[in-house]
Amino acid sequence: MTTDAANPDFAPGFSPDWDQPVRYIERTHRWYQTLGYGAPYRYAHYLDVPFTPLTMPLATLRLALLTTAAPYRAECGDQSVRAPYNAAAKFFEVYAGSTDADHDLRVSHVAVDRDNLADDPNLWFPLPALRRARDQHRIGSLTANFIGVPTNRSQRRTIETDAPEVLRRLRAEGAQAAVLVANCPICHQTQSLTARHLEANGIPTVVMGCARDIVEHVGVPRFLFSDFPLGAACGRPFDLPSQEATLELALRVLESAPAARTTVQNPLRWSGSPDWRLRYMNPDQLSAGDIAQRRAAHEQSRTIAAGLRRDTA
Repeated sequence: MTTDAANPDFAPGFSPDWDQPVRYIERTHRWYQTLGYGAPYRYAHYLDVPFTPLTMPLATLRLALLTTAAPYRAECGDQSVRAPYNAAAKFFEVYAGSTDADHDLRVSHVAVDRDNLADDPNLWFPLPALRRARDQHRIGSLTANFIGVPTNRSQRRTIETDAPEVLRRLRAEGAQAAVLVANCPICHQTQSLTARHLEANGIPTVVMGCARDIVEHVGVPRFLFSDFPLGAACGRPFDLPSQEATLELALRVLESAPAARTTVQNPLRWSGSPDWRLRYMNPDQLSAGDIAQRRAAHEQSRTIAAGLRRDTA
């Protein structure tokens, strides 16, 4: 809390101005420009948003879970929450996994908030919580498989290849609605574009994420926004009640949104210090040597990822 003695109209008890949702589009643009890259990345942006209302109670519907988390592969090196970005662990094709099995999925993305990421996969992969919701008859059932959606900077690839493949798989699974969880900034764009495609083809969706500006810039039907560090869209770490409450709120948004562009903010606060907002991808907190080191690491990751894309083409 802070006050301003120079401003007699400033009410005591106000929060600092920086304690508000991070503007990730601005932050990532400035970060990469500081690292020496050229024109800023253009995030997808739509004015019109498709919307498919639920026509039956949620307790009777079959839900699908869509994730951008990557399956752990031991041969790809360190993929722990404190490891540097590991481009070798990325995946580039839509994949599926049984909802009846347990899975080791990691958020090996270029710009998740690793300083605040906890070793709790429930923050980015709420399959156990969805199983509990099914067993408690909050939802009707889960599709036999969850779907992994590749994080891709190429919007054309997402729109023309990956989203149609996700739709094909969901139709084969008999999905009647979908929960999409996003992690890094580009994940939020990917899941938003996928949600738009599903809604345009008759499948209601809700996106769970932490980058409000990106999701709303793209334009989605329903969005549950949690003002948490990237990589924690599903609740606070090792806090089961917060994770249950976050999923329940997402389900309420799914079933009660009156129209497209419905955003609901999770009322929960992050369990750690709020100054994570100041530290995330902030070039003002780096020396010239730090910036050079970050650029070198980014170039190395780009080289690895480019080679993997050629191998999967």
